[in-house]
Amino acid sequence: MKDLLLITPPFTQLNTPYPATAYLKGFLNTKNISAFQMDLGIEVILELFSKKTFEKLFDLAIENDTISSENCQRIYILKDDYLQPLDAIILFLQGKNQTLSRQICTTNFLPQASRFEQLEDMDWAFGEMGMQDKAKHLATLYLEDLSDFIIECIDPNFGFSRYAERLGQSANAFDELYDSLQNEPTFIDEITLALLEDKLKTVQPKLICFSVPFPGNLYSAFRCAQFIKANYPEIKIAIGGGFPNTELRQVTDKRVFDFFDFITLDDGELPIELLFENVCHSEQSEEILEKQFKRTFILENDKVVYKNNTTKPEYKQLEVGTPDYSDLLLEDYISVIEIANPMHSLWSDGRWNKLTMAHGCYWGKCTFCDISLDYIKIYEPIAAALLVDRMEQLIAQTSENGFHFVDEAAPPALMKALALEIIKRKLTVTWWTNIRFEKNFTQDLCYLLKASGCIAVSGGLEVASDRLLKLIDKGVTVEQVAQVTRNFTQANIMVHSYLMYGYPTQTVQETIDSLEMVRQLFELGIIQSGFWHQFALTAHSPIGLNPSEYGITPNYKSISFANNDIDFTDKTGIDHNMFSFGLKKSLFNFMHGIGFDMGLQEWFDFDIPESTITPYYIEDCLNTETTLSTKPTAKIVYLGHLPLVAERTKTKKGFTNELLEMTFHDKTESLQITVNKPEGEWLLDTLETLKPSHGKALSFSTLKKDFETQFEDFELFWFSKQMQKLKDFGLLQL
Repeated sequence: MKDLLLITPPFTQLNTPYPATAYLKGFLNTKNISAFQMDLGIEVILELFSKKTFEKLFDLAIENDTISSENCQRIYILKDDYLQPLDAIILFLQGKNQTLSRQICTTNFLPQASRFEQLEDMDWAFGEMGMQDKAKHLATLYLEDLSDFIIECIDPNFGFSRYAERLGQSANAFDELYDSLQNEPTFIDEITLALLEDKLKTVQPKLICFSVPFPGNLYSAFRCAQFIKANYPEIKIAIGGGFPNTELRQVTDKRVFDFFDFITLDDGELPIELLFENVCHSEQSEEILEKQFKRTFILENDKVVYKNNTTKPEYKQLEVGTPDYSDLLLEDYISVIEIANPMHSLWSDGRWNKLTMAHGCYWGKCTFCDISLDYIKIYEPIAAALLVDRMEQLIAQTSENGFHFVDEAAPPALMKALALEIIKRKLTVTWWTNIRFEKNFTQDLCYLLKASGCIAVSGGLEVASDRLLKLIDKGVTVEQVAQVTRNFTQANIMVHSYLMYGYPTQTVQETIDSLEMVRQLFELGIIQSGFWHQFALTAHSPIGLNPSEYGITPNYKSISFANNDIDFTDKTGIDHNMFSFGLKKSLFNFMHGIGFDMGLQEWFDFDIPESTITPYYIEDCLNTETTLSTKPTAKIVYLGHLPLVAERTKTKKGFTNELLEMTFHDKTESLQITVNKPEGEWLLDTLETLKPSHGKALSFSTLKKDFETQFEDFELFWFSKQMQKLKDFGLLQL
């Protein structure tokens, strides 16, 4: 028995748990509140994609006469070929049956329907990718064939990472979702509810908390709550997470409370703690009016009421504990490779421990972003030492050394401190995160991040136009983005860029010029992955709050349920939808290193203007002169090994110089430098003290002061050719 049951409803990711319940469980541990968590999504997927279930699905499709397309007719005819390997394929994608990869990669092992039509491009797309990854991709296509069969013949709302998403998207009124819940449960609902009931009988909770991050989780959360209300009316039910936080801030429809007793907003720690006290530790006679709540909607006197009457302060990030992944079926998640996009494969392939470096966004100005909401607005970083403590705890619990820092934008100073702490503790970890392409990401900082295990960053270039970047208040320029992405790429850190089109007042010319900028960035190899998305107006962004300032006219609707995305018209009158296919097609080609010599017109089936961007614009941005100067406060760090040293003498015109010949080795190369013996002895002593293991990095001014107690002109020594070569062997200025 547990007091609380934390549930992520179907569906989010297949390869790793969505972290919200793990964050909450970690916090509840600090309060000695007993809780059990489950990712209902992965459990439903594993039950659905099994031989015994799919046998029933094929029979059901025939009984209901729902097989209509040639594609699904083919799948049904080949049903035995689909059924036989299904359980083995799931084991393979769980990492439990790796030898099957050789069989999967042979011709004719897996049956093939429409999803395999792209296979002719597989060698081009995957290049020399290893057999395991090719097998994962083929196995993914096989599952997607079966998914297509489900959608056509069994349940049109199915999707691997979402369910009935349309019902949750911009659902200003509750009517459509409510009506769908009056229908009989679907086949997938029945699987979901059977798994839920098993857990209810085992855990016997007093309070169930559904975390709903996306529109594609909403329907299942309501369907589960409906079942609980009908069969276990004594259990109280709450809903929170990303979707309620952004969409349900203006809910007034009291029918929602036929399903849920509470809707909590923003950070869940204090609201859930108070719900626990109210539900699990309160006297039955106590009136609800006397109870304390934090950012919680309830139904009171037959009206939806917002309660925020507690005097308890919010919890600081250092108080919320380490995420706890216990109870989750970590060994059973499945890694898939859907498309040959290197960043998207990070999302779907492999299991990642999720952590946050800082709550909120340190920039907090982008005009398209929900910066008025607490999850962006309230910025609170976590100390690097505590972060790495949490990393070590998660490694011990999950046996996984991969980390995805799910920050809105990870701060460069904190990333630097984190990297130094990882290196100091000699941890072997792999990590990636989201950033802003700001100038503080110098070449040396990128080398440091790589040395600590950083493999990739994603960041918003948005519209590659300086006018629009200024209007977005992004705080970067195209030139700056180019230089920063070059720094990451030279450090062998993959760069993914979020790209936007259709921003208010954006002209056709600016869209085409933006595409040309993107073409050049990919051609120079300083961005490896990207994704175009069309601008969406959200209610809580600066544009949504002040639309007239950005030249748009919103089409407001009456809100009784969800409110986030808003329809609008732009004063330019441009239909930006028409650019969607061409932008995405060109990007797909650029990511695979082709199409750079094609004219931009070839990506579109309508006339576009010539780009006004010069063919070498990005290259010119990178050809800036290196200035040999360092801030006095810059921290100096040495990541390399101490050299082999040999003494030499050099005699010229009767004068004999004593020299030190130093040979440095890194993992792939060696470097030999020769310096005067006194300066060389100083350098040897200094390099040892500059290692992160010594705990405190020295500043440039401290080194200069120390050097000049014995010698003259530190800058002449520091910026010499010999010392500049040493920068490639781990001597960094941060």
